Amino acid sequence: MKLTINTSFQENASSQFLLILVDSEQLQNASTLYKINDLDNIIEAAQFKASFNESLALNGVVAESRMCSLVGLAKSTELNPAKLAKLAQTIIKTSQKKFKQISIDISALPQELHYLFALSLTQAGYAFDEYKSKKNEFALEQVNLITASSPLTDTQLQLVHAIQSGQSLARDLGNRPGNICFPEYLADQALALAAEFPELLKVTVLDEQQIADLGMGAFLAVSKGSDRPGRIITLEYQAQRSEAPLVLVGKGITFDTGGISLKPGAGMDEMKYDMCGAASVLGTLRALCEAKLPLHVVGAIAAAENMPSGHATRPGDIVTTMSGQTVEILNTDAEGRLVLCDTLTYVKRFNPALVIDIATLTGACVVALGSVLTGMFSSDDQLAADLVAAGQTAFDRVWRMPVIEDYQEQLDSPFADIANIGGPKAGAVTAACFLQRFTRDYRWAHLDIAGSAWNSGANKGATGRPVPLLVQFLANRVVTNG
Repeated sequence: MKLTINTSFQENASSQFLLILVDSEQLQNASTLYKINDLDNIIEAAQFKASFNESLALNGVVAESRMCSLVGLAKSTELNPAKLAKLAQTIIKTSQKKFKQISIDISALPQELHYLFALSLTQAGYAFDEYKSKKNEFALEQVNLITASSPLTDTQLQLVHAIQSGQSLARDLGNRPGNICFPEYLADQALALAAEFPELLKVTVLDEQQIADLGMGAFLAVSKGSDRPGRIITLEYQAQRSEAPLVLVGKGITFDTGGISLKPGAGMDEMKYDMCGAASVLGTLRALCEAKLPLHVVGAIAAAENMPSGHATRPGDIVTTMSGQTVEILNTDAEGRLVLCDTLTYVKRFNPALVIDIATLTGACVVALGSVLTGMFSSDDQLAADLVAAGQTAFDRVWRMPVIEDYQEQLDSPFADIANIGGPKAGAVTAACFLQRFTRDYRWAHLDIAGSAWNSGANKGATGRPVPLLVQFLANRVVTNG
């Protein structure tokens, strides 16, 4: 879906539907404000109050459009990002099957919300019907935003479109089932992306023999239980740039049964989403390629399937990681940290400026934060602050959680250097502390997206988070560094 911004409706005379956002406190002078004859009387007759998301059809009243509606904002000064998202969803849902092009007068919307509203509109337009015989028949191709003045620039709109494309890719990958989206499939997706942007991306795929040769015993402890071989995939964006890269590491467990520590059967279908960290890395790299941000970025994906079999790791097994540290695997369902720890060691070869890992890592984070916020762990105050700020801008928010030495003793093992779980207390924190032991040599943050990566219930599906957060974070780096 394409977005444009214009100063008047006449510039978009081909629009089939005009929506005018209305502040409830400006209704008394509506006819003058919106230059629609007799509008005050129409509003009074309909008892239209411009309550939030309330609409009033004005068909035949506005000459420039075959259809027109007023859409209430209530008090625009009291709008927040969550309300903006709901407003965008309503507009897109009522328009996408009927119209090829619509226009929205956003003059009543505070200017500081224009960027976020544009982003919310693109996010609301997503649907997944890849495996349905009857496809969605969506007509909407373009949304024209109308206002006399806006801080939105063409560059910002380009970034919005790039985020939309990357987030949609991440959602598509997350929604695909485990019999289609498995480790080799993720590798193929990375290679396809590099083929689409050969001047920007370089992809390397390590097979299990190469992984073994590197001494990645923790990674192999997970992948060896499956008939689907694991892969470590790296995508280097603008490798020719001389600055140290920003590295994104994604957990790509394409299906998680829990291994020998088998999960309950109820809800296990949702374990196809355990690769949403990897999906977000691929989505972010796609967005970078489309926005052409002047950065050096590396995406690394730890792709494996966690299955029970005669080859699967047993609880109590001890493995040696690429870093040389040994791990006692007390629970095979704590597998994400095992594939990640070796990958976090592997990316040291890129001499990173910083590393952010993204993982659907712990149910404990879901208990703590639900599906609203992503858990963010970092001992680097500046990096943490930058992620918080980016999350606010993109309305893909994080909440800083502790990752301090006081929790490390919970991971002590009598038989190995470290255990892969720390007991029932502070599960999300001890998982982050486990990863921290493999990231001492660089600036690092961990994003636990177990609650924010997908929705359950009637609206089940991948959210594509935290692609907006990551892309905004990277875009902010461009501005900050000039």
